[in-house]
Amino acid sequence: MWLLTEAQIAQFVGQYIWPLFRITAMFMAMPVIGTQLVSPRVRIVLGFTVTLLVVPLLPPLPAVPPLSLASLLIVVQQVLIGLAMGFFLQVVFQVFVLGGQFIAMKMGLGFASMNDPSSGVAVTVISQFYLILATLLFLVMNGHLVVIELLVESFQLMPVSDKGLTADMFWQIAASGSWLFSRALMIALPVLTSLLVVNLAFGVMSRAAPQMNVFAVGFPITLLLGLVLIWLSVPNFLPNYQLFLEEGISFLHNFVGSP
Repeated sequence: MWLLTEAQIAQFVGQYIWPLFRITAMFMAMPVIGTQLVSPRVRIVLGFTVTLLVVPLLPPLPAVPPLSLASLLIVVQQVLIGLAMGFFLQVVFQVFVLGGQFIAMKMGLGFASMNDPSSGVAVTVISQFYLILATLLFLVMNGHLVVIELLVESFQLMPVSDKGLTADMFWQIAASGSWLFSRALMIALPVLTSLLVVNLAFGVMSRAAPQMNVFAVGFPITLLLGLVLIWLSVPNFLPNYQLFLEEGISFLHNFVGSP
């Protein structure tokens, strides 16, 4: 008769429970899979499936009783690591949302907002257009597979232990905000510069012909020109997306390899 001891059961539970929390936390926070479009049940099942496949590839885990304070601390650390990794990927997608908001505000479409079904937050229509393009490219380029591969690699670079996130790693998370605004400005800068020149021209016209209603004439022209500029900038969307995604993945790889 095959009998399991308490130590064997504790080792089996600890072997799967700690990686499960990191993997599931990342799936809950990352874009596409972690959005409201995917059911939480699907994310949990996906986390269980990936955990079953990943555990045999992991280095030896610490021998800590699963029902102890040390085990609880490890669980909290794994959840924080998974959420931090998902947050970095969210920052990459928010670059396009913020860039679209910059463009929409300059075009006069800041009032034209719609509910984003993936996050439940009201964003401008330009931001939603860019977000849809980024999501489709992420799936077409197998970005989800790259993320899962990086997640598996994170257990080698940042193994499960009693050591959690350091102060330097929290600074890296905070520094991603400056990267977000700089890359969003790179997306919006060509359109913003062109519309600035148009607004300067309308300012000169208002001084030359004060009787002309600049607001009635300028708003439709600015809106139409902004749409044309967005259409002309679509071919540059793919190179920018590849650059930003590579930088985000590199930033995430440096994050998990920093301890």
